[in-house]
Amino acid sequence: MAAAVTDRGRKRPANEDAFGYSIEDGVYVVCDGMGGAAAGEIASSLAVDEMLRLLTDRGLEDEAAMPEAAEEAVIAANEAIYSRSKRNRKLSGMGTTLVALIAVDRQIWVLNVGDSRCYRMRDGRLEQLTRDHSLVDEQVRLGRMTRAEALRSPLRNVITRALGTHHCVTPDVFELEAEPGDLFLLCSDGLTREVPDSKIEALLSRGQSMEETCTSLVSAANKAGGHDNITALLVRAGA
Repeated sequence: MAAAVTDRGRKRPANEDAFGYSIEDGVYVVCDGMGGAAAGEIASSLAVDEMLRLLTDRGLEDEAAMPEAAEEAVIAANEAIYSRSKRNRKLSGMGTTLVALIAVDRQIWVLNVGDSRCYRMRDGRLEQLTRDHSLVDEQVRLGRMTRAEALRSPLRNVITRALGTHHCVTPDVFELEAEPGDLFLLCSDGLTREVPDSKIEALLSRGQSMEETCTSLVSAANKAGGHDNITALLVRAGA
């Protein structure tokens, strides 16, 4: 089961987020684009389309080959965006974050580039599975900045890794085993910068339908300011 909602928020003139999924193939993707004019929208849409095309075309039955196949899809998406920006000067410098979840039976692979996140809700407890590729998050991990300082930092929007901005990119890949009832949230930073994890956990615990929960998450981000585009995609692990 899956559901998703995306919204441009209250401040941005357009929505540069994109998402896509195939329940049949177990592939779920959220991207947050960046760049002038419509470049961010193009970058995020290209990334989603490439990931879905490559990971649904080849089939995902071979678990042993999955990490390599997933990384190859990210590399191909990066190349598609990078090449497009080189061919069109107006798109120069465009890029996108990416967070993806791939499910084969109980095995789960989570990939991310940038600061879009994947969370897992299990037994009423929310856990962030990905690590942000951002300047402040790296400073926190090195012990050079506290989490509170990171939230206030004027550099909190600076990401250190993205698709399409360089010729090569390496995603983080996390492998785990799902338990029945696990709920996974893929989201752009338009949600997480506005809504603290404790509030996200509370909203996921309400017992609403997945569609209603996505709407509640987006509404909470808009009520908190809606300074960026907001995307929430939920995936429920089966029995």
